[in-house]
Amino acid sequence: MNRRVFSTRLVQTAAGVLVAAPLVRRLVAAPAIIENRPQIAHGVASGDVSFNSAILWSRVNRRARMSVEWATTESFRNARRVRGPWTGEDRDYTAKLELRGLPAGERIFYRVQFEDAGGAASEPVGGQFVTAARDERDVYFAWSGDTCGQGYGISEEYGGLKTYESMRLARPDFFVHSGDTIYADGVIEAEMKLPDGKIWKNLFTLGKSK
Repeated sequence: MNRRVFSTRLVQTAAGVLVAAPLVRRLVAAPAIIENRPQIAHGVASGDVSFNSAILWSRVNRRARMSVEWATTESFRNARRVRGPWTGEDRDYTAKLELRGLPAGERIFYRVQFEDAGGAASEPVGGQFVTAARDERDVYFAWSGDTCGQGYGISEEYGGLKTYESMRLARPDFFVHSGDTIYADGVIEAEMKLPDGKIWKNLFTLGKSK
C-alpha cells in the first residue's frame, strides 16, 4: 500500500466515523429515552358508549397530555386522532376523553398515548368497544362469577380459564361479572391433590402462595 492509497482510506474511515457518530449516540441513548418517557400505569378503559360517542379513560405516571387515535379497522386504516386534556398531580395523573362523531353499530378500535411537555410520548395502549346500533339486531350477553376458588386456580395443563376463553370467542356485546374474583379466606396453593390422585397445578403471576 503506497502513501496515497493509505491517505485516501484514512480519510474515508474518518468520514465514516463522523457520519456514524450521531447514530451511535442515539443508539447508546435509546435505553435512557425509553425509560424517561411517560408510562401508562393502569391500562385503558372505555364506557358510557352511545350511538355516536364513548368515554375513554387512562392513567399516566407523570404530567402529560392524552391523545387518542381511533378507527373502524384493527389495522387503523384511515384512523383519526383526537387531542385530549393535560393531567397532573391534581388529577392523580388520570385523564378522560369523550370521542364524538362515531359511526353507530360499529366496532371501534382505539389507541391511547400520553405526551409530556418535552415531546416524549408513551407507548400506545389499545382497546376496543362497539357503539349502539340504530337498526334491529341481536345483542349478546355473557354472564359469569366465582372465578377461582376451593383450591382451583389457573391451570395451564387444563387449558387456563376455559369459561372465559369460550366467552371471548363468542364476542358478546356485554359481559356481566357477579363478583367473587378472589377468595381471601381460601388460599390457592401452587399444587392441589385431586381425589383421583392427580395433581392440579396453579399458575401464579403476581406472587407466591404462603
